[in-house]
Amino acid sequence: MKTALLKRITVEVGKCGGRPCIRGKRIRVTDVLELLSAGASFDEILEDYPFLEREDILAAIEYAARQTDHVVLQTA
Repeated sequence: MKTALLKRITVEVGKCGGRPCIRGKRIRVTDVLELLSAGASFDEILEDYPFLEREDILAAIEYAARQTDHVVLQTA
């Protein structure tokens, strides 16, 4: 299921500066995450961006989770 969600995230040269977007649309993963962090609900986001689907928002969250799931080495 989660892997299927990640297929909704696209990176294209020349679109949004090569940053991860939702299904090739001109809305970046970070845009969706910023809306959520500002307190926007799924319903509000979907109303403001009618081309998005609920699974797109979930895909943005899953993508962010995967990007932060790595070891961070600290120097002494």
